[in-house]
Amino acid sequence: MLADKKLLITGVITRDSIAWEVARQAQEAGAEVVLTGFGRAKRMTERAATKLPTPVDVLDLDVNDPEHLAAVAEDLKERWGRLDGVLHAIAFAPEDALGGRFLDTPPESAATAFQTSAYSLKALSVAMLPLMEDGGAIVGMDFDGSVAWPVYDWMGVSKAALEAVSRYLARDLGPKGVRVNLVSAGPLGTLAARGIPGFDQLSDAWQRQAPLGWDTEDTGPVAGAVLFLLSDLARAITGEILHVDGGFHAMGTALDGIREPETAAA
Repeated sequence: MLADKKLLITGVITRDSIAWEVARQAQEAGAEVVLTGFGRAKRMTERAATKLPTPVDVLDLDVNDPEHLAAVAEDLKERWGRLDGVLHAIAFAPEDALGGRFLDTPPESAATAFQTSAYSLKALSVAMLPLMEDGGAIVGMDFDGSVAWPVYDWMGVSKAALEAVSRYLARDLGPKGVRVNLVSAGPLGTLAARGIPGFDQLSDAWQRQAPLGWDTEDTGPVAGAVLFLLSDLARAITGEILHVDGGFHAMGTALDGIREPETAAA
């Protein structure tokens, strides 16, 4: 499905990462892959990269640093001469922007969450655009930003912004043959997700209410949807949010079992 595709995949930290499973499936589907990592977590990314069917390089990328973005683009230009697809799986919010602290979050923390989790989709897309002269696909990882979730706070606001950014990118990049879509996944037990206060409460709600059920340890279905959007099978799809959540999003919401963490009320 991805034969001869050249893909840049961000967001791999461990083998539990959605992005790692995307990279694994992409290689099995015939793609060449390069990963990115940043800071202290890069060593973890490099270890995870060695566990792929074909070990791959990991490039330094702080998505908020224009020099890093330019360096990654230059590396890929020299390596491949083109780029067919990008996975944006990057999100971050400071501790005081999560876990029931919405009303007390300082503007600096909210801005950090927005820049890293939403604006970065634009920054990454624009940096890679010169390598996509023949068109391509950009896919971002989402968590339904249409509602207010318990404990998710400014990350939820940032995901709503990510959804808007993806639509505007679809508008502006479509004439250049570049598609921009999001995959809105149900809660998965990745390293990043388990750092969110109240994550277990969210995952329990999915297991109760998703009509297809939901396995928080299985990243395979989400990765498969990402591959579809990166492939030519999705060549007429852009500006879309594809929900891969066991059908939870289509059901009436009854989050009666979810409460704010006790620490948030202290």
